[in-house]
Amino acid sequence: MNWIHIKTIAYENDELKRLVAIDLKIAKFKVQYKAQMELYLRYLQREEMQPGVENPIGLLLCSAGNTEHIELLMLDEKEIKVAQYLTELPSKQWFAEKLHRALEVAKMNKFENE
Repeated sequence: MNWIHIKTIAYENDELKRLVAIDLKIAKFKVQYKAQMELYLRYLQREEMQPGVENPIGLLLCSAGNTEHIELLMLDEKEIKVAQYLTELPSKQWFAEKLHRALEVAKMNKFENE
């Protein structure tokens, strides 16, 4: 594959059997990042996808999240996922809160899927 954009890379994941576009942003999540990723995904779908491979997915890595925008755009239900990367090591309390919240979400998802 020869498609690479500044701070964006696409690669084929054999385990997932799909292309994955990863875009590293050095800013808080912005709505326009979604449109940019959709463009990348459509390009991959049209130009790079091989037969038998699932539709590509996109991962936006941002230095800070914007939960309200992400929820309103319903990105958790689409082929685009948003994650926050850390620029400095947070406190133990921060990790404990994140872990507790992740466990709550996992329990809710388990009950919804049953």
